[in-house]
Amino acid sequence: MTLFVFKTILAQVPAPAKDQTGGAILLLNGKAHLGNGKVIEKSAIAFQDGKLTLVADATLIRIDKAAFDTIITIEGKHVYPGFIAPNSTLGLVEIGAVRATKDFTEVGIMNPNVRSIIAYNTDSKITPTVRSNGILLAQITPRGGRISGTSSVVELEGWNWEDAVYKMDDGIHLNWPKRNTRRWGWDGPGDAKKNKKYQEELSRLIKLFDDARSYAVSTPIEMNLRFEAMRGLYDGTKNVYVHVNSANGILKAVGIIKDAGIKDIVIVGGEESYKVTGVLKEHNIPVMIRRIHSLPRRSYDDIDLPYKLPAILYEAGVLYCLENSGDMEAMGTRNLPFYAGTAIAYGLPPEEGVKSITLNTAKILGIDATVGSLEVGKDATLIVSTGDALDVMTNNIEQAFVRGKNIDLDNHQKALYRKFKEKYQVEK
Repeated sequence: MTLFVFKTILAQVPAPAKDQTGGAILLLNGKAHLGNGKVIEKSAIAFQDGKLTLVADATLIRIDKAAFDTIITIEGKHVYPGFIAPNSTLGLVEIGAVRATKDFTEVGIMNPNVRSIIAYNTDSKITPTVRSNGILLAQITPRGGRISGTSSVVELEGWNWEDAVYKMDDGIHLNWPKRNTRRWGWDGPGDAKKNKKYQEELSRLIKLFDDARSYAVSTPIEMNLRFEAMRGLYDGTKNVYVHVNSANGILKAVGIIKDAGIKDIVIVGGEESYKVTGVLKEHNIPVMIRRIHSLPRRSYDDIDLPYKLPAILYEAGVLYCLENSGDMEAMGTRNLPFYAGTAIAYGLPPEEGVKSITLNTAKILGIDATVGSLEVGKDATLIVSTGDALDVMTNNIEQAFVRGKNIDLDNHQKALYRKFKEKYQVEK
């Protein structure tokens, strides 16, 4: 029994922090990247009861230190809004090779009524490792089928999913049919084959949208769970997230979904979105850019196209953000700030790189009124790094706050590092 308790204790993640109460906290003289494109070299950032009460240039204001319960001098350090990870399976998978720990896919093809939030596991050991790189919010997203289900936005903090949820059921995820299919093996991609069921799959989607719209504007005799979940697509309370990469697919999806009367479309993946920037800008359609630390899918593309894509969309005036879908995506989410750093190295202005994982993401998810930038009145969800948080060589998140709560940044990887460092420490 003693051994069992010992193992249980070792398996726990850091306990959730208590709400910020009492006096105000002031972070003084740090370099603040506000998330809206602006930088304050020597900042004064204060928060109380979980809300930002002061964001100013410390050299231009008089600071009454008696007004603050705690003053933390962060000279030479960097302050950012908490990073936001969209289109993530954090908390829905623990070990990719163990089926019992994966809870992001439901049986069936059309599942708009499947809600990822009720499967979200706040006790995941992956989440603290991601949080310690500055990611404090995530969009928890289902996978599989034609319509995977409904995502929700969570804070990476809390005892259970009810505590963690930040925006419930923000949108429905649709995997757009492919005109051509290709099998991938150990020796690389196989030959492309025409999808013989392409038109049939499009017809099924069009019928589903028509039926859902009719249901949404009527008073149905019987409740239909699928159509109930889709109501928000027609009144503007939910986004439809269309997972599609080809330019052809993007154009087809925009045309069909707009004709269906759906208001808010987000392209997820968008590897060829640079070919259709005019259409995206015309219809105000943002793009969640798939993990840019990847090779291009097509042999004729520039080898550095994934790195340049954020800068291309920025120059075209298309709203975009960065996401991390792909192999090992849950654990790999910790690399999100470094994707922004790579995009900066390939032409994106530095503060636009910060926006690509903060305010831009918040705008796309519809939470920018309260998070995504350091502005008075918004949530005190922010991080302090001893170096540039977008640089893999200098990222070192020293402090993190979620709505003013001081978050424990320890994790099991750090614990293992300390354990074996002590064991193999060479005496001098």
